[in-house]
Amino acid sequence: MGAPSRHRSNILNAAVTLFRRRGYAATGLNDILQESRAPKGSLYHYFPQGKEQLGEEAALLAGSVVSQTLRTLAAEQPSAAEVMRAYGRMLAGWLEASAFKDGCPLATTLLETTPQSPRMAAAGQQAFNQWAAEIRGVLERQGADRETARRLAQLAIAAIEGALIQARVESSARPVLESTEEIAFLIEARLAKCE
Repeated sequence: MGAPSRHRSNILNAAVTLFRRRGYAATGLNDILQESRAPKGSLYHYFPQGKEQLGEEAALLAGSVVSQTLRTLAAEQPSAAEVMRAYGRMLAGWLEASAFKDGCPLATTLLETTPQSPRMAAAGQQAFNQWAAEIRGVLERQGADRETARRLAQLAIAAIEGALIQARVESSARPVLESTEEIAFLIEARLAKCE
């Protein structure tokens, strides 16, 4: 696996970074090439359908990274509530390290491209479904029934997405930390009722 796969990977990672920071519309293909340091021919070779294909694959990549992060936290933490708290701390550190330039790897792109782009909508749905599956799995292992786990996972994702936007606007990690703490409290309360 020499340079060709490296170029593809670099282009995808550059797209994820730039879409997260600037948005989809404000990021041009030349910006992605400059960030990735890949030759122009690589972009068209690996993404012959252009920016929409690149956006779709970047959304899927970003979604899988978040899913893996949640899976790792679920293996390390003793409960679903602690997964939420740990994830909140991780997000807060990441936001602060980027001086609040980075946001959700999906939200900025999806807000600009859906529902006009069925491909982007499908990629976003797949990513959100993966995230929800990770959270649901932890909740179900702790005794939540399927419907309770589904609803709590959906709420957790919605709250975190909103908190990430607020954090960027306020240049403060507070919304993320407080939101994930409240989600954790709610999870603990709901799971206590399941016992």
